[in-house]
Amino acid sequence: MDGMVATVAGVGFVLGLRHALDPDHVVAVTTLASQKIGLRRTSLVGACWGLGHALSLGLAGGVILALRLTVPPAASHALEALVAVMLVVLGTLALRRALRWKLHAHPHQHDGTTHVHFHAHRREETQVHRHPHPLQGGLRPFLVGLVHGLAGSAGLALLALTAAPTLGAGLVYLAIFGLGSIAGMLLLSALMSVPLSYVEARYAALHRGVQVAAGAVSVAFGLYLLWEHAAGAAAAAWLS
Repeated sequence: MDGMVATVAGVGFVLGLRHALDPDHVVAVTTLASQKIGLRRTSLVGACWGLGHALSLGLAGGVILALRLTVPPAASHALEALVAVMLVVLGTLALRRALRWKLHAHPHQHDGTTHVHFHAHRREETQVHRHPHPLQGGLRPFLVGLVHGLAGSAGLALLALTAAPTLGAGLVYLAIFGLGSIAGMLLLSALMSVPLSYVEARYAALHRGVQVAAGAVSVAFGLYLLWEHAAGAAAAAWLS
């Protein structure tokens, strides 16, 4: 039995790593991470997303698994639609933030030669407006992870139910799966920090373009998911 539990746990960790790379997860975390600079801040985005994802996935999936509940398809579709709306909102906020940046040049002379340096800053940035925003730190990716975890809890509980021989093994599977998703997204966000930091330090306009692109992809992907869910619901209603 111990060998079976170890096998289930190992499979759960590997699948958790893979699950972190689902397209909607990557789009959301990339959008959030593109607004951060440095290994620590970018990795914090991935870690907080992973914690939120694992928490809601473990709690909701554990309840479903323990009580042998059946989640209605309508509830699963509603949570998936919520993920799509969330991506649209995240992308819109990222675009709004990126497009507030202003690029300007500072010409000056050295030894008779004129040099021009480009800088970027927010249009409304002043020395007065300096206070922390919790949603700009770890709270926003944590909440995003919570929503993602809720949307995937029913499917994961069903997988644990079929893969694990006992309830205990199933709960272990859920926990290890959550740890795998944390590790996967933490690794991905840490890797993101390298090119993001390089671009931000040397090419301000390009960094702004990366933020705009990430926001636009998030909005487009969220709208695509909404259209996909609406088309699926319309087809189901027509066939019923």
